[in-house]
Amino acid sequence: MAAFTMLTPWQATSLHYNINICHYQNQNVYNSTKTINKAKSSSSLLSYHPSPVFSSLSTLAKSNMPPTNFSTSGSKYSWLQDNSMHHDASIASGLRQGPIYSVFPSKPAAVSSVQDLYEFICSGPLMDKVGLTPEKIAESIDKWLFYGSKLCRLFQLNELYLTIPQKARFYHYYIPVFVWCEEQILQHMSKFKDGEEIPPLVIGFSAPQGCGKTTLVFALDYLFRITGRKSATLSIDDFYLTAEGQAKLREENPGNALLELRGNAGSHDLPFSVETLTALSSLTKEGMRMNLPRYDKSAYSGRGDRADPSVWPEVEGPLTVVLFEGWMLGFKPLPTDNVKDVDPQLEMVNKNLEAYYDAWDKFIKAWIVIKIQDPSCVYQWRLQAEIAMREAGKPGMSDEEVKDFVSRYLPAYKAYLPTLYSEGPNGSDPKRLLLIEIDEGRNPILAD
Repeated sequence: MAAFTMLTPWQATSLHYNINICHYQNQNVYNSTKTINKAKSSSSLLSYHPSPVFSSLSTLAKSNMPPTNFSTSGSKYSWLQDNSMHHDASIASGLRQGPIYSVFPSKPAAVSSVQDLYEFICSGPLMDKVGLTPEKIAESIDKWLFYGSKLCRLFQLNELYLTIPQKARFYHYYIPVFVWCEEQILQHMSKFKDGEEIPPLVIGFSAPQGCGKTTLVFALDYLFRITGRKSATLSIDDFYLTAEGQAKLREENPGNALLELRGNAGSHDLPFSVETLTALSSLTKEGMRMNLPRYDKSAYSGRGDRADPSVWPEVEGPLTVVLFEGWMLGFKPLPTDNVKDVDPQLEMVNKNLEAYYDAWDKFIKAWIVIKIQDPSCVYQWRLQAEIAMREAGKPGMSDEEVKDFVSRYLPAYKAYLPTLYSEGPNGSDPKRLLLIEIDEGRNPILAD
């Protein structure tokens, strides 16, 4: 259930942007029942029937929001000033049920509030990348309001008083990416004839550890569900070798710190990956079910092991989309001398990487790549997470353990990220690739 916090008048007015829905400036606009009915009939949102107020706002938005030219001068800048979007693991354990609170009360709202939100959406750094224009946003403003309301419920945020970072995370990041994914799904479906079974579209998310990809996928999965699509989520972590397989890998590569623990190419069960992704691609009919593998990182004192199948979540067909995320998805093998210049231990990892295209990348038809400016950010992000865990009374790695852990990934980042960013993932279609650059605060930015 969404949590509503009562703010004092001073707190409310101190917010840089506030949907001031209780301020009546144009009450007479809502006196026309025809306007409300027209808005109802124009709504095209899947599985969504807007309330009269919602519909009124949609119609007014479409009629009163002219195309706007937004200045984006300057090289790069962040759209978020703090990292205030976090989700607790307990949220991901199941989608909460309960009453849904509208962004708007039952009383008329000021048109200027919707205008402000419209302009805020249009100013986002991903608009051009995902093919959105002010006109398209105005036409679908009801969907944006609906998605924003649902995300507030998911993350248990106050819909009436979102902070600037929270609004930007929803309206500048999660929802634009969702809109892009929806377009990819429609393109995928258009390739099949009526009556043909349509396999789910596999969307790959390649992003360094700690940059927020898991939370992004979590939000997208939820939006797919509430709009009537069946989706499944997977991580490359789910395909790590069992504890026994990891022990064998260490024995076969004595002295190679990059293969001592799970993580790098070679530490995954590739046949199991192929089996799982093939089965998911075949989940095209009602009643078809399968369980998704999961990995227990806490087993064997943190060395990890595959979780017991009894706790694997079940998915049911027909699936529309599979969201597959991982820190090294799309990495391409490089000439041996190139990787040895980064770290001699990377030579075996590079050799192992040759088999990963057939096991992972060939299943992925659309890609989202989250780009970072400096791989050292990974250390800071991981350190922040471990400090937060320790402060919450949960077991977490020490600063030295974090440094050792991240050091096993940095050589691969330094070797493979430049090619990933310049050429795209292995076998990817440039027309079906979304590259999102983020800053050290995990926030989308305008690239040069």
